[in-house]
Amino acid sequence: MSLIIGNGCGFWGDDPTAPEKLAPYCDVLTLDYLSELSLSILAAQREKNPNLGYAKDCLDVIASLIPHWKKKKFLLVTNGGGFNPLGLAQKAKELLGDFPLKVAIVTGDDVLPFMKEGRPLFTAHAYLGAEPIAEAIRQGADLVITGRVADPSLTLGPLIAHFGWTSFDLLAQGTLAGHLIECGTQVTGGLREDWTTLPDLPLIGYPLVEVFSDGKFIITKPIGTGGKVDRLSVALQMVYEIGDPSQYLSPDVTANFLPVQLREVGPDRVEVTGAKGSPPPKTLKVSGTYRAGFFAQGQLALYGGDVKAKGEKIAETLLKKLKREGYTFDKVDVSLTGFGGIGPLTEDPKNLRETILRIAVRGDNKKGLEAFCRSFAPFVTGGPTGVTGYTNPRGDIRPLFGFCPCFIEREKVHPEVKWI
Repeated sequence: MSLIIGNGCGFWGDDPTAPEKLAPYCDVLTLDYLSELSLSILAAQREKNPNLGYAKDCLDVIASLIPHWKKKKFLLVTNGGGFNPLGLAQKAKELLGDFPLKVAIVTGDDVLPFMKEGRPLFTAHAYLGAEPIAEAIRQGADLVITGRVADPSLTLGPLIAHFGWTSFDLLAQGTLAGHLIECGTQVTGGLREDWTTLPDLPLIGYPLVEVFSDGKFIITKPIGTGGKVDRLSVALQMVYEIGDPSQYLSPDVTANFLPVQLREVGPDRVEVTGAKGSPPPKTLKVSGTYRAGFFAQGQLALYGGDVKAKGEKIAETLLKKLKREGYTFDKVDVSLTGFGGIGPLTEDPKNLRETILRIAVRGDNKKGLEAFCRSFAPFVTGGPTGVTGYTNPRGDIRPLFGFCPCFIEREKVHPEVKWI
């Protein structure tokens, strides 16, 4: 007896057509939208409109899956609810109309009331575990929408519900399965040094994991898709963002990946065994955001001789003018693309005849950022020769939200399953 789980989204911004291509192969389809960056974006979104705060892209994906649900029953689990699972669930129900899917949401991750003292946080959401997802499934959910849960728990929840797992070794194996597929195509060929040599990259396949009741599982992808699943791709993803491989901390279990064995058992099929588990930590990680002022940037394209010197002079002149007007910034970043901003130069800078000047600023004074945005266009006629264009002549000033990880005692967090 096995359960096949596919992950059709590794982050907010991933290929929106991937889930519908993966759905025919799955018993369970997961969609992982939340990263630390995503939470800051959602915080800015919710400040503008308190009815938002979820991954709006998820609605298009749900709409694309309706024809597949009509052909075959499968479970969908997603953390696309972000700060507002109820809002996403209500919109999903509108999309589904009379189509009979039971929609559950998992709440309880919002712990801001417990975190305010001594911390100027705007949002605070604990990383929930797999059990509330499993409970929603046991109660008959077809679509489970969560807020902030640990990424591997999207996979572990269905496994607990299906197999009834309770032992820490099995929970560790399920957590590893979720970790391996949580980033989508990173385990099917993404980020490999030999990426350019992989087959059929335009059709790179999203990952499937076939999990057996004894905890053994196989990482694979749909037949006929591009990319590659081998020991290397699985090993690379296994050590991605884990810290100590002997103590991978999740809300569900403390997993030890050191005994893990990877074995190629066929084309694009890697068997994974051996993870060991022990009790989870007594605290839960909290993803906090805080107000960090405002951000703006602008660019100018330069061509011709001495473009490096011209770009540096433009930046100096622009910032000096704003300072005379009374505007300074908490942080300023000036970069010239092509002049060692990313890596060392491979040729004499004097031979380079084009560059993009980018200036980005951060500060609390919104009027100063508005003045900054208006300062780029005048260089088209008042700057050096070779200024060929600019972006955002009036600028795009955005509120900034910083990321603040912290912890909370587990007993203060009370997940709840609700029905829509």
